[in-house]
Amino acid sequence: MARKNLLTTSPPYPVEQAIRRLGANLRMARLRRNLSIEDAAEKIGTGRRAVIEAEKGKTSAGAAVYMALLWAYDLLGPMESIADPAADREGLALASSRERARARDPRKLDDEF
Repeated sequence: MARKNLLTTSPPYPVEQAIRRLGANLRMARLRRNLSIEDAAEKIGTGRRAVIEAEKGKTSAGAAVYMALLWAYDLLGPMESIADPAADREGLALASSRERARARDPRKLDDEF
């Protein structure tokens, strides 16, 4: 029996809201550029349905569609800083707490068997 993907059918509320905002922003960007849905779909090499679903903020729309639309509207630049390891304060704090306080002598391996 196939397992349901809860992330696409019932994502956490903040995730759902962020995707809906992104969809609405993409729609506004398309309209400001005076592009039809067909124009946008052709530019990213997909069908109308994919653009429509992304603009509605559907969680079932693929990440590639969202990224391609951002690229098509020349808005992809800010995505480069998303999840940047250098800006991940929590991750950096966790990594530094695991750093060794002192170095140990590496154990020497002998080649006698």
